[in-house]
Amino acid sequence: MAVRNQLVHRPPHAVWAVLADPTLYGEWVVGPSESTPLDQLWPEVGSRLRYTVRLGPWSTEGVTTVRHLEPGRELELEASFQTLGTARIFLQLRPWGEETLVVCDEHPLRGLGGTLHNPTVEALLQLRHRGMLARLAGIVERGHAGARHA
Repeated sequence: MAVRNQLVHRPPHAVWAVLADPTLYGEWVVGPSESTPLDQLWPEVGSRLRYTVRLGPWSTEGVTTVRHLEPGRELELEASFQTLGTARIFLQLRPWGEETLVVCDEHPLRGLGGTLHNPTVEALLQLRHRGMLARLAGIVERGHAGARHA
C-alpha cells in the first residue's frame, strides 16, 4: 500500500477548501490534465469528476467517485480507468499545530491494476504521491483562489 505524508503550512480548513473544489483536481493530482464535475454536489458521497489523462499522443478518460466523506477531515475516492480498473485513494487531514498533516493512502482496487500490482508499481505510486502532495501543498500555501491563474 502506497502511503505518504505531507506537512502543509496552512490549517486543515484551507487544505479542505482545495480538496472540495472540483476545478482544482487536475492541478494537484498527478496525471489528469483536465477535470470536469459530473455532479453539482462535489465532494458529497456518490458525486463524480470526469478527467482526461494524457501521455504524449495517448490519452484516456477516467471518472473519480467520492466513496466516503468526513467534511474537513477525510475524503475517500475511487478512481476508475476503463482499461486499468480502479484505485482507492484515501486522503486524511490531521491538524498539526497551526498546520495540516495530509496522509494519502492509495492502492489498486479492481481490474488489471490490482492484478499487476507489485513492488515496482508501489514505487511508482510513491513517486506520484510525492509530486501530488507537493502540488496540493503549493496550491494551498499560495492561496487556492489564484491557483487557476498561477
